[in-house]
Amino acid sequence: MERSVFFISDGTAITAEVLGHAVLSQFPIAITSYTLPFVTNKARAEEIRAQIDTIYQQTQIRPLVFYSIISNEVKSIITRSNGFCQDIVQTLVAPLQQEIGLKPKPELHRTHGLSKRNLGQYDARIAAIDYTLAHDDGISLRNLDQAQVIILGVSRCGKTPTSLYLAMQFGIQAANYPFTDDDMDNLQLPAALKPFQHKLFGLTINPDRLAAIREERRENSRYASLRQCRVEIAEVEALFRKNKINYLNTTNYSVEEISAKIIDRMGLQRRMF
Repeated sequence: MERSVFFISDGTAITAEVLGHAVLSQFPIAITSYTLPFVTNKARAEEIRAQIDTIYQQTQIRPLVFYSIISNEVKSIITRSNGFCQDIVQTLVAPLQQEIGLKPKPELHRTHGLSKRNLGQYDARIAAIDYTLAHDDGISLRNLDQAQVIILGVSRCGKTPTSLYLAMQFGIQAANYPFTDDDMDNLQLPAALKPFQHKLFGLTINPDRLAAIREERRENSRYASLRQCRVEIAEVEALFRKNKINYLNTTNYSVEEISAKIIDRMGLQRRMF
């Protein structure tokens, strides 16, 4: 089964996408998605309504519509479409209002926009991104005392995307350090990292998967050979065990899952924006 799915918001549509995908993941269906942010006026809403109705007329299957819109005027245009429309925020706001005993005061762009309330959190997140970029792939071993976590692993095991996700999503200052082929003959924990052993977290990966990833980067190379990948993974995992470094096999995990596991195991403080 395949369905057309619309994520519509008067803001970035990030919330609509995340919650919509979370709900849809419970169902074995394929989707064609349309993400439509900053829908704040009647003309734009009418265009989207027409798009939804056209898909319905062509397929005779109602598109699924997840929306988060403050303006009642804009909202009513979307809900008059032939889509199956779900207000993802109001579904939770109504019972929460009853529990808290306060009337909600919706504001445009409150969730992901800049305001005096969240400016400090935003600045901290930008600083974390700058720090992580400056300490990617062992570029710099200075100021490691400022790192909240230092991620270790062989090339292409997921260090950089995980570090950047931690910084961008949670404002966590993450450094990462690579172990290369040249290190394998006498693999040791670098002296610069030893004072920060409590911050170290290792990533590993199944050799078959690592070889496939490296093959896309350097086809038919020693770097991508299964034998080389097996050697590197075996040596690095032995190093992690010897130095009692917590580590995770990333083979079957997404960047989001890897990051969440690191935060949980290391007890890191999230900075949500």
